[in-house]
Amino acid sequence: MVLNEKLNPTSNPHLPFGDQRGAPFYGKDILSVKQFNRQDLAYIFEVAHEMREMVTRIGTFDLLKGKILASLFYEPSTRTSSSFTAAMERLGGSVIPINEVKYSSVSKGESLPDTVRTLECYADVIVLRHPEVGASAEAAKYARKPIINAGDGVGEHPTQALLDLFTIVEELGQVDGLTVTMLGDLKYGRTVHSLARLLSLYDVRLNYVSPEILRMPAEIIEEVDGKDIPQAEHRDLEAVLAETDVLYVTRVQKERFENLDDYDAVRGLYVIDAETMTRAKAEMIVMHPLPRVGEISMDVDDDPRAAYFRQMEYGLYIRMALLAMVLGKA
Repeated sequence: MVLNEKLNPTSNPHLPFGDQRGAPFYGKDILSVKQFNRQDLAYIFEVAHEMREMVTRIGTFDLLKGKILASLFYEPSTRTSSSFTAAMERLGGSVIPINEVKYSSVSKGESLPDTVRTLECYADVIVLRHPEVGASAEAAKYARKPIINAGDGVGEHPTQALLDLFTIVEELGQVDGLTVTMLGDLKYGRTVHSLARLLSLYDVRLNYVSPEILRMPAEIIEEVDGKDIPQAEHRDLEAVLAETDVLYVTRVQKERFENLDDYDAVRGLYVIDAETMTRAKAEMIVMHPLPRVGEISMDVDDDPRAAYFRQMEYGLYIRMALLAMVLGKA
């Protein structure tokens, strides 16, 4: 393989687990939801479902024994970092965790390309979270090993969007025909940016509920509109709650605000509690990428429609599937 050349996938969606180096996604980067079509998603979800069944039956197995993941996080993370670690270890592989880059050579001024090219000397795949939009794509230009984007600033979070969509499939059995309402911080929330793009591949209706200063970015709305997906913006959840099949709640991200007065003006504006749920459909789900900071009351947790902790578990299976796929074992 020449420098920076990634292997191309084939189109066989039914290969068994094992060494399948010609399989879809072998050697490929996972950088953006824009790289997926519906056939890709069906394949990923099929593998993730198999992973779920295997974890339930066996717990851990040696599919990726001898493989090493470098987990490179320039921003704090609990769920994404730990789920990738758990995914790799469930598959029998090992992890190099780098969760405090201020204690690494980055603090000495090392560039991202040099850090990535160093880590790929030791690892087979690199998971990267970075505060700058496009950082994962930049890293992929220099890396010979697969790069998986674990969030780049306010840009994208493709593995989160995949697990979110997988949650909808597993919980409701379908995506086509659903009304999905996104609530809260839609401006800085990279999870909703990626999820809206993925949902535009399906026959859905999207509602955006947010304060004026946290509206869904115009470029996302225009991109989704280009797929002829019905969209509507609202300031009040009550306008769309009764028709909602998936309520996707996000926290207002204090760390993204330059002016804390703006943050104080919008935090706590929307709170989902048990009384709110009495006006929602009997067959619907509430999702949240977590952490929550008061936007979903704990009295909702016991409601069977509260899917957010199950959502975290689905993330394990999606990330197991992606690691197996890019390393040619699915």
